[in-house]
Amino acid sequence: MKRWYLYPFSLGYHFVTSFRNLMYDWGISKSTKFKTPIINVGNLSVGGSGKSPMVMYLAELLSKHYRTGVLSRGYGRLTKGYAITNYDSNYKTVGDEAMQLFERFKNKFVIGVSEERVPGAKKMIDNMDLNVLLLDDAFQHRAIKAGFNILMTDYNDPYFKDYLLPAGDLRESRSGAKRAQIVMVSKCPDDLTEEKKQYFISRIKPQHNQKVFFSSIRYDENIYAHDQFLPDNNLSYYDILLITGIANPKPLLNHLSKFSQRVKHLKFKDHHNFSDQDIKEIVAEYHKLGEYKLILTTEKDYVRLKTFDYLRDLVYYWPINVHIEKKEEFNQTILDYVGKN
Repeated sequence: MKRWYLYPFSLGYHFVTSFRNLMYDWGISKSTKFKTPIINVGNLSVGGSGKSPMVMYLAELLSKHYRTGVLSRGYGRLTKGYAITNYDSNYKTVGDEAMQLFERFKNKFVIGVSEERVPGAKKMIDNMDLNVLLLDDAFQHRAIKAGFNILMTDYNDPYFKDYLLPAGDLRESRSGAKRAQIVMVSKCPDDLTEEKKQYFISRIKPQHNQKVFFSSIRYDENIYAHDQFLPDNNLSYYDILLITGIANPKPLLNHLSKFSQRVKHLKFKDHHNFSDQDIKEIVAEYHKLGEYKLILTTEKDYVRLKTFDYLRDLVYYWPINVHIEKKEEFNQTILDYVGKN
């Protein structure tokens, strides 16, 4: 147990969340169902489990066949209400995750934000004439009845080994996994064995209507700045100042260690809103490095850091993508759901 001394408080949390779920299960609390297919990507735990890369993957897949939308709450933005991301948007108006999607894909699909998911979904579907809507991080937001749920769980910290808040990191009990049609084990090592996969499946205990898939993170072969890029094998020539404002930077640190040992890491909290003082600290650390140096960050952090003029031409970001084992089966499962609905 992660924080065993807080276990008594977890019992109270369990009662509250279980009662809330029962209200939805029994139909006492209203759950709105839409005619348009809705796919929800979420998890049981707080923190990063690979939701954003999975949403990117799904949006790119579906937008080849359907008019697709992505709706998130716009976490970390300084505004309220419903908004569609466009060329005038920034992370302060729509949040860093929506801007990350827009920066990479532009207008391939519609990207919306709304802290109230039901009216936000209705506006997006009706106003944007959507064929399918993706919900980012709404597994516990049961006011919308998604037709298809994908539950993400981190290979290094699976939900079946975790405990409810505040003793652990679970937002609701492990039994909530039953609502998912797919359980995606994310961030798997490249050398994942069949024996280890069977162990995860045995612990997940999928029901007859559930499938378990395994995925890993693949880093791009280049890092990118405002108007240039650099092959990753050139990183060995540089002193690197790594800036992260994500829940779990460990996978990035591990991957970066394959290319360079000359790394100074400045870690900020997830969705950190960088201040002028933070930028002064970053610049000061940057000037302490050797003659050949660069600042490296994540794609999500880049949309915030690039808004500071001094850093705009100094900061590189490292894009990531999802590699799914049994990719064709996964893709067909998703397309079949949308096609039939």
